[in-house]
Amino acid sequence: MLSVYSDEFFMKQALNEATKASEEGEVPVGAVIVVQNTIISRTHNLTERLNDVTAHAEIMAITSAASHMGSKYLPQCTIYVTLEPCPMCAAALHWAQIGRLVYGAEDEKNGYMRFGSHMLHPKTQVAFGVQETECREIMQQFFQRLR
Repeated sequence: MLSVYSDEFFMKQALNEATKASEEGEVPVGAVIVVQNTIISRTHNLTERLNDVTAHAEIMAITSAASHMGSKYLPQCTIYVTLEPCPMCAAALHWAQIGRLVYGAEDEKNGYMRFGSHMLHPKTQVAFGVQETECREIMQQFFQRLR
């Protein structure tokens, strides 16, 4: 059983968003942003619905969280995302000064780590591999259905 306020609990919430994305025909990436153990933003990829290549889950989550917090900077927040952010999203997380990034599955092809951890703000803490199997499987199942 997942305990409340654990990385696994919040990643499960991001996985729920990824499932919604998949059901909508979007690449199944979900994200939630948390401050003081409270989810202030939850979303998923919306690139197809909005016809916008920048509508990644992380970008949408940052926009929502910044509105909620009344600030463009989010150093007190943690973002949970099911897939390693791409360079665009890592740059957005950098500019938002996100306090902590937690992601599930690596993205060896398009992940920001291909370019190095310096893409994030120097104070951002990073954890990865949280519910990695589930995060990887939802992506694999989505792309298998497309083939």
